Amino acid sequence: MDEIKNKVKESGLIQLDLADFKPKEKMVELDLASQLWQGLVLKEKDFRTWIKTENWEQYENHAVYIHCSADAIIPTWAYMLVASALHTRSANVVVGSKAALEKALIKKNIEQLDLTDFQDGKVIIKGCSDISCPEFAMVTLVQKLQSTVVSIMYGEPCSTVPIYKRK
Repeated sequence: MDEIKNKVKESGLIQLDLADFKPKEKMVELDLASQLWQGLVLKEKDFRTWIKTENWEQYENHAVYIHCSADAIIPTWAYMLVASALHTRSANVVVGSKAALEKALIKKNIEQLDLTDFQDGKVIIKGCSDISCPEFAMVTLVQKLQSTVVSIMYGEPCSTVPIYKRK
């Protein structure tokens, strides 16, 4: 009886799973709506008092997205003050939605890839993955890898869609 061979493994194809780039940090919301005076405007003096008295330790080692759920105009300096207060507690802070924070974390994880592992490689980016913004992750991966690899494909080894091939 012949030995069963793993032809995919022998082919030298490098498989990447988008799930490997999924954020591992706990993501928390910081909604500035609760700091609005009468639900309408932000008073600088009151806001600065809140900045000084808020328990910032609750954000320790979390990724934070800052936004305002109320229909109010928040001055830029307010976001800057919050970011400054979070500076020593959280390495990842964005102004915007949870989706914006997830994209920033995915991009950070992809940027940490060591390209020497992919030099002149043939890469398959697996299509099925539990990640909230797969299109963003795939585009970011293509941009990161394209100048290093010989080819990029999408899908599974048994049925791939060619994306890029070096000339």
